[in-house]
Amino acid sequence: MKRRLAAVLPAIAAVAVCLPFTLSTPAVAAASCGTTAADKDGSAWNATASGANQRSGSSTSCVSKGIAYSGHRLDYHCYTVAGDYTWTYLRNDSTGVTGWVRDDLLSDYGSSVYCGF
Repeated sequence: MKRRLAAVLPAIAAVAVCLPFTLSTPAVAAASCGTTAADKDGSAWNATASGANQRSGSSTSCVSKGIAYSGHRLDYHCYTVAGDYTWTYLRNDSTGVTGWVRDDLLSDYGSSVYCGF
């Protein structure tokens, strides 16, 4: 089996070099301050790590609209990519505040549904 693979591998590599290659990853585009997002994610009622800022956009330079604490009930809408981080847009059902929270601050790392921007 290893010999067959060794014989076929160069041919596969040659074909792969000739084919166009694209990645289907989301574009890196932050949600600017003031951006909201539709509720595309069916998951809800997730807890945060202790004290995560809910911001008006997916950047620490955007104003904090509130804080999501451990035990708050959250409704995830979708996520976007901003630099080296992903951010989830959510509604904090414990306080009524909507906003963006960096996913590494959420206990389950946020939404798995891409916002599309």
